Amino acid sequence: MIECDLPTEGRNPRTVDVDTLPTLDVLRLINTEDSTVPAAVAAVLPEVARLVDLAVDALRAGGRVHYFGAGTSGRLAVIDAAELPPTFGIWGRVVAHHAGGLGALSQAIEDVEDDAELGARDADDVHPGDVAIGIAASGRTPYVVGALRAAARIGAPTALISANPHTPIGDEVDVHIGLATGPEVITGSTRMKAGTATKLVLNAFSTTLMIRLGRTYSNLMVSVNALNEKLRTRLVRILTEATGMEAAICETALSEAGGDTRVALVSLLGEVPAARANLALQESQGGVREALQRLRTG
Repeated sequence: MIECDLPTEGRNPRTVDVDTLPTLDVLRLINTEDSTVPAAVAAVLPEVARLVDLAVDALRAGGRVHYFGAGTSGRLAVIDAAELPPTFGIWGRVVAHHAGGLGALSQAIEDVEDDAELGARDADDVHPGDVAIGIAASGRTPYVVGALRAAARIGAPTALISANPHTPIGDEVDVHIGLATGPEVITGSTRMKAGTATKLVLNAFSTTLMIRLGRTYSNLMVSVNALNEKLRTRLVRILTEATGMEAAICETALSEAGGDTRVALVSLLGEVPAARANLALQESQGGVREALQRLRTG
């Protein structure tokens, strides 16, 4: 087989006969390859932890987290950023920049990923206190490299998530999360193992980031506002789980908190009015446990 310097572009010797197999055997082969992905992610958890800590510091200081990606990598970044507001109630603090913009989400615009200047221009939105995260399976997509180099010139910490552990760009960033997913089932189709690994890293990164910022209490989502009856019912159930109090008491507290679950929770557990609970949360940058500790210590 032809040697290739990009791990994801190499030909997979385990799948060369994939087009001759029955349907179920094709699925089993893909599943076997996919089963190697969690181990690749586990190997880079120390680097993911470093990136989480950088992002926690940035967000607590008023900064933002920026994702930059093209193609599948960019679409995964857009999905992750879009899911955070409804899940954790955090708006405009984690943003995604996709090469080619919204038009490239549903239809591939192939040449934009080669435009390093476009990446640099999109990075104009980055400020020194922000964190810039490039996502590129190859580890060398010009759009992503252009954005990261521009962000570094601005003074922002930078990180790269790639499926190329030895990419030279990894030496230019503060944190390189190099996933060793190897050759794909279909040569060069990085939407498969590389994409799955990237999605796992983004899920773990952003969820841990929200936990560290106090956007959960225990393992409960407490940063969702009650905007309709379905959500109100769910949030009353969450408050009941978190406090052990009767549903009627939790419903009243949620109403007095204006539908803000964290205010209601701090009010119930801290035994203070909603206004005092709200103030404690503001003084604690939104963290429930920190707000309760502040109330206990006066």
